[in-house]
Amino acid sequence: MTYCCGLLVRDGLVMIADTRTNAGLDNISTFRKLHVFEEPGRHVMALATAGNLSISQAVISTLMEGLDNPETGKKDTLTGASSMFRATQLVGRAIRHVHRLYGEGLKQSDIRFDVSFLFGGQVNGGRLRLFMIYAAGNFIECSSDTPFLQIGEHKYGKPVLDRSITFDTDLYDALKSGLISMDSTMRSNLGVGMPIDILVARRDGGESELNYRIEPGEPYFHDLRERWSAALRAAHTSIPRPPYGRTR
Repeated sequence: MTYCCGLLVRDGLVMIADTRTNAGLDNISTFRKLHVFEEPGRHVMALATAGNLSISQAVISTLMEGLDNPETGKKDTLTGASSMFRATQLVGRAIRHVHRLYGEGLKQSDIRFDVSFLFGGQVNGGRLRLFMIYAAGNFIECSSDTPFLQIGEHKYGKPVLDRSITFDTDLYDALKSGLISMDSTMRSNLGVGMPIDILVARRDGGESELNYRIEPGEPYFHDLRERWSAALRAAHTSIPRPPYGRTR
């Protein structure tokens, strides 16, 4: 299982992904799920993956090699996309291409074509955008009304984001809330785990401002986990007990 979240606020974009893959209790591995495509001054794009690892890796490899364009006779690539919308369409094409190659074989083996992506960034001075792309290659876009998207094991981390993130949230406060959301998920689901990859891109910055991996035992994340747990315990203690029934 996986947990990835993308947060699009006024100041910029935050992308966070864990790295744990789980094919059984005795088969746990680490694989990167946050892939960054960057050419400073031209584009910065981040693609987070969830679902079947073999499918997501096939899609990433397809994007790296490019997809044939019958009209131009050339290959379409993410780095050559003229806008984030065009780049997102290309990711959808890559998913459908992989499905044509492997979908029937997976079905015969009773394996579901299970994959999803978060794709965010900015191209050629266009708008900073964030999309969620589904297994069929279709997608939705993040909005200022709900300025975050999640894929994978999202239910444990969503309440944190619901209560803390608005479009006007400071960029690094958004990163902090995203990390608390990740910690909440890790606490409740052993299929999500460290290291954690993060990317921060400021709006119109032209490049990533932070591209970083949080390793186990990293001091800030350890402190954040402890402080969040203490704050929850303190909040629980400060709320009066329900006035229902008998109390002691």
